[in-house]
Amino acid sequence: MAKTVVRKNESFDDALRRFKRTVSRSGTLQEYRKREFYEKPSVKKKLKSEAARKRKAKKKRY
Repeated sequence: MAKTVVRKNESFDDALRRFKRTVSRSGTLQEYRKREFYEKPSVKKKLKSEAARKRKAKKKRY
């Protein structure tokens, strides 16, 4: 869980910017989006193999 303590004399915008940065670094949003909807195991497997295929093709290009 990302936590940001507002410093003395810090504006809300600066604190919000720091909070957003810590959330993106921790991977909380990616995890949320991944779990937002249920995916059947067969669909997960298909997406995983598709991503591996794309990585392999990209690696082969260079």
